[in-house]
Amino acid sequence: MREGGLRIGISGLGRLGKRHAQNLAFRVRGATLVAACSLVPEELEWARRELGVESVHSSFTAMLDSGDVDAAFLVSSSSVHASQAIEALGRGLHVFTEKPLGVSVKECLEVERAVAAHHDRVFFVGFVRRFDPSYAHAKRLVDEGAIGEPFLVRSQTVDLDEYAPFQVAFLPSSGGIFLDMNVHDVDLARWFLGAEVESVHAMGGSYVHPEFGAAGDADNTVAMLKFAGGKMAVISASRTAFHGHDTHTEITGSKGILKIGLTPVSSRVELFDSVGARAECVKDFYERFSEGFLAEAQEFVDCSLQGRKPSILARDGTKATEIGFAMTESFRNGAEVRL
Repeated sequence: MREGGLRIGISGLGRLGKRHAQNLAFRVRGATLVAACSLVPEELEWARRELGVESVHSSFTAMLDSGDVDAAFLVSSSSVHASQAIEALGRGLHVFTEKPLGVSVKECLEVERAVAAHHDRVFFVGFVRRFDPSYAHAKRLVDEGAIGEPFLVRSQTVDLDEYAPFQVAFLPSSGGIFLDMNVHDVDLARWFLGAEVESVHAMGGSYVHPEFGAAGDADNTVAMLKFAGGKMAVISASRTAFHGHDTHTEITGSKGILKIGLTPVSSRVELFDSVGARAECVKDFYERFSEGFLAEAQEFVDCSLQGRKPSILARDGTKATEIGFAMTESFRNGAEVRL
Protein backbone atom coordinates (compact mmCIF):
# COMPACT_ATOMS: atom_id res chain seq x y z
CA MET A 1 0.00 0.00 0.00
CA ARG A 2 1.34 3.40 -0.93
CA GLU A 3 2.15 6.02 1.68
CA GLY A 4 -0.87 8.08 2.73
CA GLY A 5 -3.28 5.26 3.46
CA LEU A 6 -5.81 3.79 1.06
CA ARG A 7 -5.99 5.92 -2.09
CA ILE A 8 -9.61 5.88 -3.25
CA GLY A 9 -11.29 6.86 -6.48
CA ILE A 10 -15.05 7.41 -6.29
CA SER A 11 -17.44 6.77 -9.16
CA GLY A 12 -20.64 8.81 -9.00
CA LEU A 13 -21.19 12.15 -7.28
CA GLY A 14 -24.96 12.36 -7.14
CA ARG A 15 -27.09 12.78 -4.03
CA LEU A 16 -25.56 9.80 -2.18
CA GLY A 17 -22.19 9.97 -3.93
CA LYS A 18 -21.53 13.45 -2.54
CA ARG A 19 -22.17 12.23 1.02
CA HIS A 20 -19.87 9.24 0.58
CA ALA A 21 -17.21 11.49 -0.95
CA GLN A 22 -17.34 13.90 2.00
CA ASN A 23 -16.92 11.00 4.42
CA LEU A 24 -13.96 9.61 2.49
CA ALA A 25 -12.33 13.03 2.18
CA PHE A 26 -12.76 14.21 5.76
CA ARG A 27 -14.03 11.57 8.17
CA VAL A 28 -12.73 8.07 7.40
CA ARG A 29 -9.43 7.22 9.08
CA GLY A 30 -6.81 5.83 6.70
CA ALA A 31 -8.66 6.99 3.57
CA THR A 32 -7.40 9.48 1.01
CA LEU A 33 -9.86 10.52 -1.69
CA VAL A 34 -7.56 11.12 -4.66
CA ALA A 35 -9.82 10.78 -7.71
CA ALA A 36 -13.42 11.07 -8.85
CA CYS A 37 -15.40 10.37 -11.98
CA SER A 38 -18.84 11.57 -13.08
CA LEU A 39 -20.73 12.20 -16.30
CA VAL A 40 -21.81 15.59 -14.92
CA PRO A 41 -19.17 18.37 -15.26
CA GLU A 42 -20.71 20.35 -12.39
CA GLU A 43 -20.19 17.40 -10.06
CA LEU A 44 -16.53 17.16 -10.99
CA GLU A 45 -16.13 20.88 -10.35
CA TRP A 46 -17.78 20.36 -6.95
CA ALA A 47 -15.20 17.66 -6.13
CA ARG A 48 -12.38 20.01 -7.04
CA ARG A 49 -13.82 22.97 -5.18
CA GLU A 50 -15.26 21.36 -2.05
CA LEU A 51 -13.02 18.31 -1.57
CA GLY A 52 -9.76 19.35 -3.17
CA VAL A 53 -9.76 16.40 -5.58
CA GLU A 54 -7.63 17.29 -8.60
CA SER A 55 -7.78 13.99 -10.51
CA VAL A 56 -11.29 14.15 -11.99
CA HIS A 57 -12.54 12.19 -15.00
CA SER A 58 -15.61 11.83 -17.17
CA SER A 59 -15.19 8.06 -17.47
CA PHE A 60 -14.50 5.27 -15.00
CA THR A 61 -11.85 3.67 -17.22
CA ALA A 62 -10.00 6.98 -17.49
CA MET A 63 -9.95 7.27 -13.70
CA LEU A 64 -8.46 3.78 -13.38
CA ASP A 65 -5.98 4.49 -16.19
CA SER A 66 -4.62 7.42 -14.17
CA GLY A 67 -2.98 4.88 -11.84
CA ASP A 68 -3.70 6.98 -8.78
CA VAL A 69 -5.97 4.62 -6.87
CA ASP A 70 -5.77 1.52 -4.68
CA ALA A 71 -9.54 1.15 -4.35
CA ALA A 72 -12.71 1.99 -6.27
CA PHE A 73 -15.77 3.25 -4.41
CA LEU A 74 -18.85 2.77 -6.61
CA VAL A 75 -21.82 5.08 -6.06
CA SER A 76 -22.69 5.20 -9.75
CA SER A 77 -25.91 4.22 -11.50
CA SER A 78 -27.16 0.75 -10.52
CA SER A 79 -26.88 -0.33 -14.15
CA VAL A 80 -23.06 -0.06 -14.12
CA HIS A 81 -22.24 -1.38 -10.64
CA ALA A 82 -21.40 -4.85 -11.92
CA SER A 83 -19.32 -3.80 -14.93
CA GLN A 84 -17.35 -1.25 -12.91
CA ALA A 85 -16.75 -3.73 -10.09
CA ILE A 86 -15.43 -6.35 -12.52
CA GLU A 87 -13.19 -3.81 -14.26
CA ALA A 88 -11.77 -2.54 -10.97
CA LEU A 89 -11.11 -6.03 -9.63
CA GLY A 90 -9.35 -6.86 -12.90
CA ARG A 91 -7.03 -3.91 -12.25
CA GLY A 92 -6.13 -5.36 -8.84
CA LEU A 93 -8.16 -2.82 -6.83
CA HIS A 94 -10.20 -3.20 -3.68
CA VAL A 95 -13.88 -2.47 -4.40
CA PHE A 96 -16.79 -1.01 -2.47
CA THR A 97 -20.10 -1.01 -4.33
CA GLU A 98 -23.39 0.50 -3.34
CA LYS A 99 -26.43 -1.73 -3.65
CA PRO A 100 -27.67 -3.35 -5.77
CA LEU A 101 -24.75 -5.55 -6.78
CA GLY A 102 -26.26 -5.76 -10.27
CA VAL A 103 -29.51 -5.27 -12.12
CA SER A 104 -29.71 -8.92 -13.14
CA VAL A 105 -28.80 -12.17 -11.44
CA LYS A 106 -26.49 -12.95 -14.37
CA GLU A 107 -24.53 -9.75 -13.65
CA CYS A 108 -24.28 -10.61 -9.97
CA LEU A 109 -22.91 -14.06 -10.71
CA GLU A 110 -20.31 -12.52 -13.03
CA VAL A 111 -19.22 -10.27 -10.16
CA GLU A 112 -19.02 -13.28 -7.84
CA ARG A 113 -16.70 -15.01 -10.31
CA ALA A 114 -14.51 -11.91 -10.53
CA VAL A 115 -14.35 -11.70 -6.73
CA ALA A 116 -13.33 -15.37 -6.52
CA ALA A 117 -10.64 -14.82 -9.17
CA HIS A 118 -9.21 -11.91 -7.14
CA HIS A 119 -9.63 -13.35 -3.67
CA ASP A 120 -6.74 -11.29 -2.31
CA ARG A 121 -8.75 -8.09 -2.89
CA VAL A 122 -11.43 -6.75 -0.54
CA PHE A 123 -14.92 -6.67 -2.04
CA PHE A 124 -17.62 -4.92 -0.05
CA VAL A 125 -21.37 -4.55 -0.75
CA GLY A 126 -22.91 -1.47 0.87
CA PHE A 127 -25.72 -2.92 2.98
CA VAL A 128 -25.59 0.10 5.26
CA ARG A 129 -28.25 -0.95 7.74
CA ARG A 130 -25.99 -3.70 9.06
CA PHE A 131 -23.66 -0.90 10.20
CA ASP A 132 -26.28 1.32 11.81
CA PRO A 133 -25.65 1.20 15.60
CA SER A 134 -29.25 0.20 16.41
CA TYR A 135 -29.40 -2.61 13.84
CA ALA A 136 -25.94 -3.85 14.81
CA HIS A 137 -26.99 -3.95 18.47
CA ALA A 138 -30.18 -5.82 17.59
CA LYS A 139 -28.15 -8.43 15.68
CA ARG A 140 -25.90 -8.94 18.70
CA LEU A 141 -29.00 -9.48 20.87
CA VAL A 142 -30.40 -12.00 18.38
CA ASP A 143 -27.09 -13.87 18.27
CA GLU A 144 -26.98 -13.92 22.08
CA GLY A 145 -30.44 -15.52 22.21
CA ALA A 146 -32.20 -12.54 23.77
CA ILE A 147 -35.45 -13.26 21.90
CA GLY A 148 -35.00 -17.00 21.49
CA GLU A 149 -35.20 -18.37 17.96
CA PRO A 150 -36.19 -15.63 15.46
CA PHE A 151 -38.94 -16.70 13.09
CA LEU A 152 -40.56 -13.50 11.74
CA VAL A 153 -39.19 -10.21 10.37
CA ARG A 154 -41.37 -7.24 9.50
CA SER A 155 -39.44 -4.50 7.72
CA GLN A 156 -40.31 -1.44 5.68
CA THR A 157 -38.67 1.33 3.67
CA VAL A 158 -40.74 4.48 3.20
CA ASP A 159 -39.64 7.64 1.39
CA LEU A 160 -40.99 11.17 1.42
CA ASP A 161 -43.55 11.78 -1.32
CA GLU A 162 -41.54 14.77 -2.54
CA TYR A 163 -38.87 12.38 -3.87
CA ALA A 164 -41.34 10.42 -6.04
CA PRO A 165 -40.89 12.45 -9.27
CA PHE A 166 -37.13 12.01 -8.93
CA GLN A 167 -37.59 8.25 -8.59
CA VAL A 168 -39.76 8.00 -11.73
CA ALA A 169 -36.90 9.37 -13.81
CA PHE A 170 -34.57 6.65 -12.56
CA LEU A 171 -36.88 3.65 -12.98
CA PRO A 172 -35.13 2.37 -16.14
CA SER A 173 -31.80 2.08 -14.33
CA SER A 174 -32.86 1.35 -10.73
CA GLY A 175 -34.58 -2.00 -11.27
CA GLY A 176 -37.90 -0.84 -9.79
CA ILE A 177 -39.31 -0.46 -6.29
CA PHE A 178 -38.40 -3.92 -4.95
CA LEU A 179 -34.77 -3.82 -6.06
CA ASP A 180 -34.30 -0.12 -5.36
CA MET A 181 -36.08 0.19 -2.00
CA ASN A 182 -36.51 -3.27 -0.46
CA VAL A 183 -33.09 -4.78 -1.14
CA HIS A 184 -31.98 -3.60 2.33
CA ASP A 185 -35.07 -5.14 3.98
CA VAL A 186 -34.40 -8.42 2.16
CA ASP A 187 -30.80 -8.43 3.34
CA LEU A 188 -31.88 -7.72 6.91
CA ALA A 189 -34.41 -10.58 6.86
CA ARG A 190 -31.74 -13.05 5.69
CA TRP A 191 -29.30 -11.61 8.25
CA PHE A 192 -31.62 -11.79 11.25
CA LEU A 193 -33.31 -15.10 10.39
CA GLY A 194 -30.16 -16.91 9.25
CA ALA A 195 -32.10 -18.67 6.51
CA GLU A 196 -32.70 -18.50 2.77
CA VAL A 197 -35.90 -17.51 0.97
CA GLU A 198 -37.90 -20.32 -0.66
CA SER A 199 -40.81 -18.32 -2.12
CA VAL A 200 -42.26 -14.82 -2.36
CA HIS A 201 -45.68 -13.32 -3.01
CA ALA A 202 -45.81 -9.59 -3.71
CA MET A 203 -48.56 -7.12 -4.46
CA GLY A 204 -49.03 -3.38 -4.76
CA GLY A 205 -50.07 -0.56 -7.03
CA SER A 206 -49.70 3.08 -8.02
CA TYR A 207 -52.14 4.67 -5.61
CA VAL A 208 -50.75 8.22 -5.65
CA HIS A 209 -48.58 8.55 -8.77
CA PRO A 210 -50.04 6.77 -11.85
CA GLU A 211 -46.79 7.30 -13.75
CA PHE A 212 -45.21 4.45 -11.76
CA GLY A 213 -47.93 2.09 -12.92
CA ALA A 214 -47.51 3.25 -16.50
CA ALA A 215 -43.86 2.21 -16.24
CA GLY A 216 -44.74 -1.24 -14.86
CA ASP A 217 -43.81 -0.31 -11.31
CA ALA A 218 -45.63 0.83 -8.15
CA ASP A 219 -45.53 3.47 -5.47
CA ASN A 220 -46.69 1.22 -2.58
CA THR A 221 -46.04 -2.52 -2.20
CA VAL A 222 -46.02 -5.38 0.26
CA ALA A 223 -44.40 -8.81 -0.05
CA MET A 224 -44.57 -12.01 1.98
CA LEU A 225 -41.44 -14.16 2.04
CA LYS A 226 -41.27 -17.78 3.13
CA PHE A 227 -37.88 -19.00 4.36
CA ALA A 228 -36.39 -22.44 4.81
CA GLY A 229 -37.64 -24.03 8.00
CA GLY A 230 -40.93 -22.10 7.84
CA LYS A 231 -39.56 -18.74 8.93
CA MET A 232 -41.29 -15.66 7.50
CA ALA A 233 -40.86 -12.01 6.53
CA VAL A 234 -43.31 -9.28 5.60
CA ILE A 235 -41.62 -6.49 3.66
CA SER A 236 -43.23 -3.27 2.46
CA ALA A 237 -42.23 -0.14 0.60
CA SER A 238 -43.78 3.26 -0.04
CA ARG A 239 -42.70 6.24 -2.08
CA THR A 240 -45.53 8.43 -0.77
CA ALA A 241 -45.02 9.25 2.92
CA PHE A 242 -45.73 12.81 3.98
CA HIS A 243 -44.12 12.71 7.44
CA GLY A 244 -40.55 11.76 6.50
CA HIS A 245 -38.25 8.85 5.72
CA ASP A 246 -39.65 5.94 7.74
CA THR A 247 -37.50 2.81 7.94
CA HIS A 248 -38.20 0.35 10.72
CA THR A 249 -37.82 -3.34 11.42
CA GLU A 250 -39.32 -5.78 13.91
CA ILE A 251 -37.88 -9.22 14.69
CA THR A 252 -40.11 -11.73 16.50
CA GLY A 253 -38.58 -14.69 18.26
CA SER A 254 -39.75 -17.57 20.43
CA LYS A 255 -39.00 -15.57 23.60
CA GLY A 256 -39.41 -11.92 22.65
CA ILE A 257 -39.56 -9.15 20.08
CA LEU A 258 -37.03 -6.53 18.97
CA LYS A 259 -38.29 -3.28 17.42
CA ILE A 260 -35.86 -0.96 15.63
CA GLY A 261 -36.69 2.63 14.70
CA LEU A 262 -40.45 2.27 15.06
CA THR A 263 -40.89 6.05 15.20
CA PRO A 264 -38.60 7.88 12.73
CA VAL A 265 -37.70 10.82 15.00
CA SER A 266 -34.75 13.06 14.24
CA SER A 267 -34.21 13.74 17.96
CA ARG A 268 -35.78 12.97 21.32
CA VAL A 269 -37.39 16.42 21.52
CA GLU A 270 -41.20 16.52 21.49
CA LEU A 271 -43.16 19.71 20.92
CA PHE A 272 -46.42 20.25 22.80
CA ASP A 273 -48.49 23.19 21.54
CA SER A 274 -51.97 24.14 20.30
CA VAL A 275 -51.67 21.56 17.49
CA GLY A 276 -50.95 18.72 19.89
CA ALA A 277 -47.86 16.66 20.71
CA ARG A 278 -45.41 15.92 17.92
CA ALA A 279 -41.77 15.21 17.05
CA GLU A 280 -39.78 16.05 13.94
CA CYS A 281 -39.02 13.13 11.62
CA VAL A 282 -35.89 12.40 9.62
CA LYS A 283 -36.33 13.55 6.03
CA ASP A 284 -34.25 11.10 3.99
CA PHE A 285 -32.30 7.85 4.18
CA TYR A 286 -28.96 9.60 4.55
CA GLU A 287 -30.06 11.52 7.63
CA ARG A 288 -31.43 8.32 9.16
CA PHE A 289 -28.34 6.22 8.41
CA SER A 290 -25.55 8.81 8.52
CA GLU A 291 -23.72 6.84 11.24
CA GLY A 292 -24.07 3.64 9.25
CA PHE A 293 -22.67 5.17 6.05
CA LEU A 294 -19.62 6.38 7.93
CA ALA A 295 -19.16 3.05 9.74
CA GLU A 296 -19.38 0.94 6.56
CA ALA A 297 -16.84 3.15 4.76
CA GLN A 298 -14.51 2.88 7.75
CA GLU A 299 -14.90 -0.91 7.76
CA PHE A 300 -14.11 -1.09 4.04
CA VAL A 301 -10.94 0.98 4.50
CA ASP A 302 -9.87 -0.97 7.60
CA CYS A 303 -10.37 -4.32 5.83
CA SER A 304 -8.36 -3.11 2.83
CA LEU A 305 -5.48 -1.79 4.93
CA GLN A 306 -5.43 -4.75 7.33
CA GLY A 307 -5.85 -7.49 4.72
CA ARG A 308 -8.98 -9.01 6.25
CA LYS A 309 -12.29 -9.95 4.66
CA PRO A 310 -15.56 -8.12 5.42
CA SER A 311 -18.53 -9.96 6.88
CA ILE A 312 -20.68 -9.08 3.86
CA LEU A 313 -20.04 -11.33 0.87
CA ALA A 314 -20.67 -10.84 -2.84
CA ARG A 315 -23.12 -13.73 -2.43
CA ASP A 316 -25.22 -11.55 -0.12
CA GLY A 317 -25.57 -9.03 -2.94
CA THR A 318 -26.56 -11.76 -5.39
CA LYS A 319 -29.20 -13.22 -3.09
CA ALA A 320 -30.76 -9.81 -2.40
CA THR A 321 -30.95 -9.11 -6.14
CA GLU A 322 -32.37 -12.55 -6.88
CA ILE A 323 -35.09 -12.11 -4.26
CA GLY A 324 -35.82 -8.57 -5.44
CA PHE A 325 -36.45 -9.82 -8.97
CA ALA A 326 -38.65 -12.63 -7.65
CA MET A 327 -40.71 -10.02 -5.78
CA THR A 328 -41.00 -7.97 -8.98
CA GLU A 329 -42.10 -11.02 -10.97
CA SER A 330 -44.69 -11.93 -8.35
CA PHE A 331 -46.03 -8.37 -8.30
CA ARG A 332 -46.41 -8.27 -12.07
CA ASN A 333 -47.91 -11.76 -12.43
CA GLY A 334 -50.02 -11.79 -9.28
CA ALA A 335 -48.74 -15.18 -8.20
CA GLU A 336 -46.28 -16.79 -5.80
CA VAL A 337 -42.76 -17.21 -7.15
CA ARG A 338 -40.51 -20.00 -5.89
CA LEU A 339 -36.76 -19.54 -5.80
